[in-house]
Amino acid sequence: MNEAKIGIIGGTGVYSSDLLENPEKVKVYTPYGATSSLITVGTLGGRKVAFLFRHGEEAHMIPPHRINFRANIWALKKLGCTRVLATCACGSLKEELKPGDMVFPDQFIDWSRNVHTFYDEGKFYHVGMAEPFCSELRDLLIKTADEFGIKNHTKAVYLKIDGPQFSTRAASSMYRNFADIIGMTGVPEAILSRELEMCFAIIATVTDYDSWIGKATNFSEIKEIMAKNLENTKNVLKAVIPKIQESRNCICKDSLKGAEA
Repeated sequence: MNEAKIGIIGGTGVYSSDLLENPEKVKVYTPYGATSSLITVGTLGGRKVAFLFRHGEEAHMIPPHRINFRANIWALKKLGCTRVLATCACGSLKEELKPGDMVFPDQFIDWSRNVHTFYDEGKFYHVGMAEPFCSELRDLLIKTADEFGIKNHTKAVYLKIDGPQFSTRAASSMYRNFADIIGMTGVPEAILSRELEMCFAIIATVTDYDSWIGKATNFSEIKEIMAKNLENTKNVLKAVIPKIQESRNCICKDSLKGAEA
């Protein structure tokens, strides 16, 4: 089986793995069922990369609440990935985080109704999530975005909701007390990656202001912003992949040590 040390999860608006040279589609069988898509393994910046489409290979085939997160993350681990970068479209809960901005969250709040874990039978682990995103990957992403002159935010709380509906105005106004951006996918991936001792970081692009601002969220408008954000996301990915070191000096690689119940 093709192996790759770096995984990329393409989110809403990312339906092409054209970043990769010599791409080959790989089917990975998992104990949790099928992955969202076949995984495309190829080369980017001289590094072997595995690319997975979170919502399927065609435009938004799989809605957020039906994504098989465990299968996706487990498959990347099986391919040899130790680092995972995830692109996420998100809504803004703060006026200063404008549509088109890039955000590298350092914290999250999980507002979902689901439990996300690989350890629900047999061995049990209580994995620490105090610092939920890889500091090494975040630092690289921030520096790379700065090099391109992309407006970005380096301190932000990502709030995860189930969806597929967008928030009511009352809920959105409440969420503003706790978080800076809101989305439906990044948090299960962050938790599950940490449980498999993989480094994980989000490249979040703001598509709109959430409904607190007084204007109803319109998905067609979001798609227009996403198209504009896509070029920035691709530029960051192309530049950051070659910078990722083989060695890891972060907490992610040891997340299971001392965590067994």
